[in-house]
Amino acid sequence: MSVEAHEVIPIPMPREESIPEAARRKLSSPWASGLVVLITILWTIPTFGLLVTSLRPAAEATSSGWWTFFTDPQVTLSNYSEVLTGGNTIPGGITPYFFNSFAIAIPAAIFPVVIACMAAYALAWIPFKFSTAIFFTIFALQVIPLQMSLLPLLQMFNKGWSLGPIPIFPDLNKPGSAQSLFQGTYVPLWVAHTMFALPLAVFLLHNFIAQLPRELMEAARVDGASHFLIFRKLVLPLAIPAIASFAIFQFLWVWNDLLVALTFAGGTPDVAPITAYLANIKGSYGAQLHLITAGAFIAIVVPLIVFFSLQRFFVRGLLAGSVKG
Repeated sequence: MSVEAHEVIPIPMPREESIPEAARRKLSSPWASGLVVLITILWTIPTFGLLVTSLRPAAEATSSGWWTFFTDPQVTLSNYSEVLTGGNTIPGGITPYFFNSFAIAIPAAIFPVVIACMAAYALAWIPFKFSTAIFFTIFALQVIPLQMSLLPLLQMFNKGWSLGPIPIFPDLNKPGSAQSLFQGTYVPLWVAHTMFALPLAVFLLHNFIAQLPRELMEAARVDGASHFLIFRKLVLPLAIPAIASFAIFQFLWVWNDLLVALTFAGGTPDVAPITAYLANIKGSYGAQLHLITAGAFIAIVVPLIVFFSLQRFFVRGLLAGSVKG
C-alpha cells in the first residue's frame, strides 16, 4: 500500500501595513481630498478679499465690503504707491521696515538652528550624565507661554544673570557696558528670538538625529572619526530636511512677530519690523483699511515665496523622524 505524497503549498501571509502607508492611504481617500479642497477654499477667500480691498479706492474700501467690487469694479494702485513711498502716513514708507524684517528674521533663524544642531547631536549620540533629564527639561520648556517668559528675559537683559560669582549674561544697563553697542541694534531681538526658539529646535532636531542608523555611526567610530567629523560629514548632510523645515518655520514666525519686536527693540524705526509699520498705519477703527490691506499683502509676499519654494523640505522635515517604518 503506497501513500501518495502531496505537495504542501505555503499560503502567503498578508504583509502588515506600516504606519506611513496607512496614513498615506487614509489621507488619499476621496473624503480626505474633498476636505482638503474645502479647507483650501476657505483659507483662500480671506486672502483674495485682502487683495481686492488693497486695489480699491479709499472711499469704497472703507464704506463697503470687498465683495461689492464685482458689482462696481474700481481699481487703483494708489494704495500701494502710498505704502511704498510713505505719502501722507509714515515718511519713507514700508521699505525700511521691510529690510529690517530681513535683518531680524534671517539671523534669528540661523542662530537657533546652529546651536540646536550641536545640542541635538550631543543629546542623541554622546552619552553623558543627566542627558535624559536635560532633554525632558528642554521638552517641558515648550509648554511655557511666550508671554510668561518675557518678564524673566527682560530682567536678564536689564540686570544680567550670573551663576554665583560667574557672570553668564552681562548687565546691559550698567554704565559703560555693552549696552551702548546693543542699544538701537538688532542684537536684543536676535538673542530673544534665539532663546524662544531653542526648546522646539532642539526637540525636533533631536528626534530626527536620534533615528539615524546606528550602524552608520558605529562604522564611522571604528574608522577613527571624531564626534566633530561625524557631525560635520554624516549628521549635517542627513539632517538637511529637518534643519530646513525648522529654519522655514522659525523664519516665518519671526517675520510675523510683533510682540517680541516691540518688547525688546521698542518699535523704533531703525530696527522695527514690517509688522510694526502695519500696526502704525492701521488708523482708528480701521479708517485706513485700504492702506493696511496693501501693506499686509506686501508683507505676505516673502512668507509665500519662502514656503512654496522650500515646501518639499518643510514636509519632509516634519514627517521624518515622527514615525518609524
